[in-house]
Amino acid sequence: MTAYTALAIPPAALQELRIVDDGGRPMRPYTASEDGVPLDCVGGPLRCCLRTIEAGERVALVSYAPLRRWATTTGADPGAYDEIGPVFIHADECKGPRESGKYPSTRSGALRTVRCYNAKGHIVRGRFFEVPESADAGYDRVLREAFAEPGVALVHIRALEHGCFLFEVRRP
Repeated sequence: MTAYTALAIPPAALQELRIVDDGGRPMRPYTASEDGVPLDCVGGPLRCCLRTIEAGERVALVSYAPLRRWATTTGADPGAYDEIGPVFIHADECKGPRESGKYPSTRSGALRTVRCYNAKGHIVRGRFFEVPESADAGYDRVLREAFAEPGVALVHIRALEHGCFLFEVRRP
């Protein structure tokens, strides 16, 4: 069985996003709080370390273009498939992903989209996915199906509800 790895936003990209995001806006950090001031984001997904936001952490909601950033490293041209979306990151450097499970954002019943891209950066297929009780097994199955198609180079997992980018998996 092939092992899949959920990838966080790379450190070099995080450094850039902490200055100006992929939408051209400066980062606006704030402290996460449980009472909704200034934004109730506790429990939201951090893409820098693939875990959820805890009260008291300095975070920022930034625009991120994962396919565009991947394309610049591979020479691909995603054209109209390039998209930008919101992600939460730590406002200050963090230690990156910590071992807490195989995949992030694994709440049972959560709705996800699975977008498969080829080496040119074009979408070759997509599907809806509801995270099952056994989240790791469910993600393994969905990724196995995605990479069964030889032309799939990478897969993006996004939250269906808000469109947030959650993580990327590249062909093993």
